[in-house]
Amino acid sequence: MTTNSKNERALTKKDLRQVFTRSCTLDSAWNYERQQHINFCYMMIPVLKRLYKDDSAAMSRALKRHLEFMACTPHIVTLLAGVCASMEEENAANSDFDESTISAVKVSLMGPMAAVGDSFFWGTLLTIAIGVGVSFSSSGNIMGPILFLLIINVPAFLVRFYGLRIGLNNGMKFFADASNSDTIARITKVASILGLMVVGAMVATTVSFSITYEVGVEGAMTPIQTYIDQIMPCLLPAVAFFVMYYLLGKKIKTTTILIFLIVFSCVGCYLGIF
Repeated sequence: MTTNSKNERALTKKDLRQVFTRSCTLDSAWNYERQQHINFCYMMIPVLKRLYKDDSAAMSRALKRHLEFMACTPHIVTLLAGVCASMEEENAANSDFDESTISAVKVSLMGPMAAVGDSFFWGTLLTIAIGVGVSFSSSGNIMGPILFLLIINVPAFLVRFYGLRIGLNNGMKFFADASNSDTIARITKVASILGLMVVGAMVATTVSFSITYEVGVEGAMTPIQTYIDQIMPCLLPAVAFFVMYYLLGKKIKTTTILIFLIVFSCVGCYLGIF
């Protein structure tokens, strides 16, 4: 078995770099049965090879452990990998260690981690990145796609890099303390609120929908849009958003909605309504 101590780890920086780089492939082999299990096991192989290189039976059991069901936000999966690596390291050093706890801890952490990761990255950060990117791109500025990629990817890679070290050193303690203090629930709630605020701001600033048809007498024609804006600014973009939201709630495919929207817009422009 591999020896281990508090001050000297059996795992090397090369092992951690390989886990970090392999984490970028997490969703490339996603499937409906066990979701991300193949690539999570692929991530853990450098760790397992280091710890169980002289024990083929232990290596086989470890591979089977990490081929179990796995589902987590890709951006923070290294935090979970760090926790698992720390427990595998302890298992390799201590013959009395209960191997079943590794799977139990992994399963218990997947839910809270996915809740935080999905709320922050998919629900908030991605929305902000799209809003900024669309705002610049709509005016023909090349910074639109560049800022989009930077806003979503720079934090993601920083979290991947430092998350692995945090998970390896004190990941279990961090999540235990966070769970006991309701930190995870608070982070999730705040991220969800911020994401909804950003979506609302995007509807008002990036959705363009106005009626150009004019009413009145000859010489004093006024666009209908003027009266609508007096009732409520950005009313039509808000109505369009809620119609899309309603259709999605009815399980109508996104492609169907987009095709309908394109046809509706073309007809409206042809008739001079929009």
